[in-house]
Amino acid sequence: MSQLANQLVIAEREEIAHGIRRLLAEPLITERAAPLEFDVIRRRREPIAKWFDYYTGWALVVEPRLGYARLIKVRCATDPTRPARRLRSSRAEFDRRRYVLLCVVAAELFTAPVTTIGLLAGRVRAATTEDPVLANFDSSSRAERMAFVDVVRFLESLGVLDTIDGTADAFLDSDKAKVLFRVDTTLLLRLPATPVGPSRLAVPADEVPLHFGDILTELTRERRYGLAGERPGRHADPGGYSDAQRNLWLRHTVFRRLVDDPVVYFDDLTAEERAYLASPTGRQLLRRAADQGGFVLEERAEGILLVDPEAIATDTKFPDDSGTAKVAALLLLDGMYGPATEEQLQRKAAEILTRFPRWAKNYRGDDGARQLAGDAVAVLISFGLARRSTAGLVTPLPAAARYRVDRIRSTESSEDTP
Repeated sequence: MSQLANQLVIAEREEIAHGIRRLLAEPLITERAAPLEFDVIRRRREPIAKWFDYYTGWALVVEPRLGYARLIKVRCATDPTRPARRLRSSRAEFDRRRYVLLCVVAAELFTAPVTTIGLLAGRVRAATTEDPVLANFDSSSRAERMAFVDVVRFLESLGVLDTIDGTADAFLDSDKAKVLFRVDTTLLLRLPATPVGPSRLAVPADEVPLHFGDILTELTRERRYGLAGERPGRHADPGGYSDAQRNLWLRHTVFRRLVDDPVVYFDDLTAEERAYLASPTGRQLLRRAADQGGFVLEERAEGILLVDPEAIATDTKFPDDSGTAKVAALLLLDGMYGPATEEQLQRKAAEILTRFPRWAKNYRGDDGARQLAGDAVAVLISFGLARRSTAGLVTPLPAAARYRVDRIRSTESSEDTP
């Protein structure tokens, strides 16, 4: 093979790996928001789609003419650390009202390819009035208009709504504002990632909180697995699947965790999942998936990490000095070799605040140490570096050892920043 051919092969492999990791961080990529990333995925969509299909069972939909690529990430797990956020400086999480309005607005957008914000608000008002379960949408209230605009802007960011004239924020000042949108209903249909639509379950609204786990299982049920992976005792007949279905479910379940979780601990896996990873087939597939995806495979006695050396495959990083809580989390790990109580962590946070008096200005109030410790622990838990027991003890997990700081370096005054 010539040198040029070698270079082309290397370039192709790098682009495929880049596309895989980019889609893991952002399952919906539009040409308008990320033209270079979309172009790579468009050109390499076949090998990228095969990688996801084989290892995780996730479908990749690429629409070159419509300008988007959507990775359908199906997984039966809840993640409270990834809420929808308002596209404002506060980046506040969506509350219950905004999630409700998001569902209603999405449903009403199918009525016309072009709409105005006033017409859309009117349809939402009518829909909530007709449904006895939903609180009525009142556009005369500024708080309601604010929630509505947050939803509209969120859909704009996804590319579902394209503003032709005006700005959505004009609706905050008056519900008579003139804003014209074009609706991409095909993209809207791609947003739900559950194989089963919620409406097909027809669960009474008052029973949803009581059966949330079962509902989530039903929403994410994939027919190709049969009854493989069912919780013990859920069905009287433990069969209902072939060996091929069981192996397929096992491979997809393990690799979904490996690419979606910061770290996978063997103690968190079932005996069957651990045996799969330890088998010759599992080992071979693990190394191949890491190589094709551009990951560095890090194995410890306690678990496995797929490390992205370029930090492309994640929507948030650790360590990361861009956030106060993340810096505090890193400092808390230093010297944290066993379970710690909330009081011990708060004292440690108070020591950090005293040590760096010009840092963490948002945590300088009377309750600052408690808030800083709480936010830092939340960071550690979200990255799989610590676990909180029911008694409130915070225990560092094995992967935390790779981030402990043995000494502190700074290019500025040691009293300015940690």
